[in-house]
Amino acid sequence: MRRIPRLLVLRHAQADPPAGPDLRDEERPLSPKGRRQITVVAAHLVASGIEPDLVLCSAATRTRQTVAHLAHALPSGVPVLVEDQLYLAEANDLLARLRQIDDGVPSVLLVGHNPGLHTLVVGLLNPSERHRVPTFPTAALSVHDLSVPRWSELGPATTRLADFVTPRLLREAAGTPEQATDA
Repeated sequence: MRRIPRLLVLRHAQADPPAGPDLRDEERPLSPKGRRQITVVAAHLVASGIEPDLVLCSAATRTRQTVAHLAHALPSGVPVLVEDQLYLAEANDLLARLRQIDDGVPSVLLVGHNPGLHTLVVGLLNPSERHRVPTFPTAALSVHDLSVPRWSELGPATTRLADFVTPRLLREAAGTPEQATDA
């Protein structure tokens, strides 16, 4: 029996601020705080047994570095597709890309940027669940179980929120002081 598809949506971890006119936005690397954030999220993936079968990643430096820092928490050999069109993509464009996924792929991790990710996540949820994702801060992770059997059928109100975490929520749950990972 085929598993119901599962979508994982991860906003990149915090990046360094722009460092002058020579550094384009898409070239901004993760900050030290961002590297700490993604370490906390990676530990959550491992502890929860969450293993995507495919990773779709924006081509920006900060998203690629986010995935690189997650590598030890991902299944060995999981395909990572780095795609230019995911950089600062709007929700409709992200949805169109997700609808192209082969139905044989049971679980996808999408790594990208706001505001598109937050708009996508909220739009996929039933209206009664949307309050559970009021914001989508850096390194936030939402886990969605699809209520439709095919990626091509993904659309408004077609997912159920299985999990939503942020580095801050994970730290608070673990009782880790804020200074240890800087929000």
